[in-house]
Amino acid sequence: MPDLERTFVMIKPDAFARGLSGEILARFERRGFAIRGLKLLRVTEELAARHYEEHVGKPFYPELVEFITSGPAVAMVVEGPAAVSTVRTMMGATDPLDSAPGTIRGDYALEIGRNIVHGSDSLESAAREIDVYFDAAETV
Repeated sequence: MPDLERTFVMIKPDAFARGLSGEILARFERRGFAIRGLKLLRVTEELAARHYEEHVGKPFYPELVEFITSGPAVAMVVEGPAAVSTVRTMMGATDPLDSAPGTIRGDYALEIGRNIVHGSDSLESAAREIDVYFDAAETV
């Protein structure tokens, strides 16, 4: 059995506005993952800058910040075997038009700029992103 990992997942403002948060959360739980941290928040520009620090200065950066700060989002710490890679597989391709049916993006999203959900792409990113959104006391 693969080692237990923790990863960061964000249900983005478009999914929250469409009432998909519970469905997305349920998919992770039904798969067998444990939710170790959960919060509803409004991402500030400061949080967005920390979250997307590797994209600062890129042409699409302002649009990322504008979107992620546009409404409430749900931040989660998800734990389970091979969580980083499995969660990313469950989410589907970054471009929803390339996402297979049955994936979160394949089922609920149509455009890359509003692609429903974010998941860390490595253990290092997961640790950094969890630290951006959660204090140690906010996870179990």
